[in-house]
Amino acid sequence: MAEIPIIWILGGPGCGKGTQCAKIVEKYGFTHLSSGDLLRNEVASGSDKGRKLQAVMASGGLVSNDEVLSLLNDAIVRAKGSSKGFLIDGYPREKNQGIEFELRVAPADLALYFECSEDTMVQRIMARAAASSVKRDDDNEKTIRARLLTFRQNTNAILECYEPKTLTINAERDVDDIFLEVVQAIDCVLKKKQQNAAQC
Repeated sequence: MAEIPIIWILGGPGCGKGTQCAKIVEKYGFTHLSSGDLLRNEVASGSDKGRKLQAVMASGGLVSNDEVLSLLNDAIVRAKGSSKGFLIDGYPREKNQGIEFELRVAPADLALYFECSEDTMVQRIMARAAASSVKRDDDNEKTIRARLLTFRQNTNAILECYEPKTLTINAERDVDDIFLEVVQAIDCVLKKKQQNAAQC
């Protein structure tokens, strides 16, 4: 795994992570793994595990780290041979998840934190929900505010713990301006990886 970059993508719901991840995938050909999508896919499969996960998610709670980590690890193992890099989107959601991930899967090379005000995120999620033909149970203002509160409390601890490898990006700007900053950070990681590979 050492030669394949692993990048954590952090930021509250509605901060624009998905948009930036799509642009990164297009430019670099990385594998985008969203913990939320992996969970929703499991729920959609109708399995026993999926039904249990749905109950937790509908209440705005956090699914156990063990469940999320095993879904992520399986997805990484499946894609490892063909992937140029991994974007781990929406994970870790708390400090211990980061520690567990680095122990069980691999150390992250970079954490990109898309910083956005709570009001902006609520507006964006409500607009996304209104425009979507698929209604998500968790896209209502009460659940969104609950998610944001949990997110803020946990994220501060993650940012402190992983400060040396975290880049905080102002996510209230134009999409392309944000992406320029993302590209600089990823190019820097790739350069370091190549230098390390050359030294081996």
